[in-house]
Amino acid sequence: MLAIVGGTGLYELPGLEITQRIHATTPFGAPSGEILRGRIGSNELLFLARHGAGHRLLPHEVNYRANIFALKQAGATMLLGFSAVGSLALELKPGDLAMPEQYFDWTRGVRQRTFFGEGVAAHVSTARPVSTVMVDAVQTAAARCGLKIHRGLTYVCVEGPRLGTQAESNFLRHAGCHLVGMTNVPEVFLAREAQIAYATVGLITDYDCWLEDPAQHVSVSSIFELYGATLKKAAEVLDALLSQPLPSPEAEIRSALSTAMLTPDAALTPAQKEWLAVLRG
Repeated sequence: MLAIVGGTGLYELPGLEITQRIHATTPFGAPSGEILRGRIGSNELLFLARHGAGHRLLPHEVNYRANIFALKQAGATMLLGFSAVGSLALELKPGDLAMPEQYFDWTRGVRQRTFFGEGVAAHVSTARPVSTVMVDAVQTAAARCGLKIHRGLTYVCVEGPRLGTQAESNFLRHAGCHLVGMTNVPEVFLAREAQIAYATVGLITDYDCWLEDPAQHVSVSSIFELYGATLKKAAEVLDALLSQPLPSPEAEIRSALSTAMLTPDAALTPAQKEWLAVLRG
């Protein structure tokens, strides 16, 4: 089942015929809000607003572990996120859509970034953290709408909530990053730990602050200047994606824990076995 995680401006999913409102509890705390289960066309979906109703949570305040666990518990095998991103390359223009396929973690250790620890040891491979099957499907859906989606990009996740300095922006550009945002880490890595195929659609809002022209530097007002139109493009792509049967996620993602666990089951407590069974499901 596909889960949609809505970012800035996407707090509900138009057209979703809601069949259940899930108020989840998890061993890792409370998720950002209720999970909506429903249907669009022939596809059953889950939806969760990453920042909660009314955008009440800043990126570093989001309980990413609870969000991913609750979605997996509800049956998610795939996750498609939507996020506002800044561009670190001229060819990636504000108003464009982009799908990263690599991630660079530039957060500061404030976020709980793994399900493991405290007696449960695992090391999950994230060499290729994004589902190619999902990126291909979204790109094909965009083409049916006459829209282009940039792909093959690296997203750097910064801590926030402040917007970056010009020195930071240039450093990250020269490190090979193409997009900058505040929310996809640890979400992408937790999804892999939960054996969920992950991809995200980035809505490019600005050129961050690396250009010399101060008029091009990111601000909250500039983020929303183009955002509504870009969000409409993303909604078109999503509608096209959901108008057909969804692909199956990669087998290696759905079995990521089979070669990652170090702690034998016999050494786990009943509570650990219980939440680990959800991740393995």
